[in-house]
Amino acid sequence: MGEIRATDVVTAACDALVAGLDSPALRISAACTEAEADYDVPDLLPPVLDELGLTLHPVGSVAGQETAARALATRMPAGELTPRELAFRIHQRFGHELPLAERLAELDDDYDVLEYGDRTPAQVDADVTAEALRLAQHRRVPTEPTRAPA
Repeated sequence: MGEIRATDVVTAACDALVAGLDSPALRISAACTEAEADYDVPDLLPPVLDELGLTLHPVGSVAGQETAARALATRMPAGELTPRELAFRIHQRFGHELPLAERLAELDDDYDVLEYGDRTPAQVDADVTAEALRLAQHRRVPTEPTRAPA
């Protein structure tokens, strides 16, 4: 969804290997140099995710957008984004078009009108934090029934 650089994917592949995950495509991804990453990662990512049993959502799909919004939301409690930065990035990326992240877009609007209202930045920060935690914990319900093992 364009939220991280290809070199970040290479770093994540290295971290995954160190953590004990392993697959042929994961090893190839981890071995990419910085110069190779931009070219090789887009082709390597689908097999890596497939080998690890993870889902690759089509670019632009609602499921992909929701996954990206949840991933961004996890970055705020981890200290990688401030509440204001999270609300801004969600609003910038999805506008008011992604129901899952609509509240964060609204809160970004709230930051823009603080001087005209009766709310403080700390109050909006608290609302963004609560919403980020809700999004980070939100799990997508499968749209197709799963079959029980035979």
